[in-house]
Amino acid sequence: MSDLFSGLITSKTRIRLLLRFFLNAETSAYLRELSNEFNVSSNSVREELNQLTKTNLLTSQKSGRQIFYKANPEHPLFPELRSMVRKVMGVDQVIDGILIRLGELKSAYLIDDYAEGKDTGIIDLLLVGDINHNQLNDLSGKVEKYINRKIRTLVMSQPEFFDFGPKLKLRPNLLIWKQDGADH
Repeated sequence: MSDLFSGLITSKTRIRLLLRFFLNAETSAYLRELSNEFNVSSNSVREELNQLTKTNLLTSQKSGRQIFYKANPEHPLFPELRSMVRKVMGVDQVIDGILIRLGELKSAYLIDDYAEGKDTGIIDLLLVGDINHNQLNDLSGKVEKYINRKIRTLVMSQPEFFDFGPKLKLRPNLLIWKQDGADH
């Protein structure tokens, strides 16, 4: 958990919910799923979800017996909260420190846990393009020390990426950088 949010928000559950929903606004989750993920009581999670829904930071939608929650991109604070969450989770440092210095990078995706907003301490990146692996390893090591998280990378050429595309759609993913004019 980051000191940035802990100094502003006293509820650790609320912080985790903000991180979970505002990193990737497309993800949704329900009460028990969040309770299990955070290893806290469902009452604690329910109370925070109710507060965030009441302020319209989150939206809710019933599906069967479950209510799914997700970030509200129409909320006036959405862009600022999303930016803060990216800073807290280190995504902005990854983008600034690694992605734009790698040569012929076409696009970059967060995949798996971080794409769902789960701060597991390991950032999985899919990088598409002609990448200098030595430079990638050097930059990754420097950024890891700065953000206190491990960075795991999967590098693909554009043809490999096009072949992998259908499999990528089955995994949580979030496009975090794209070269102007790149076609995918």
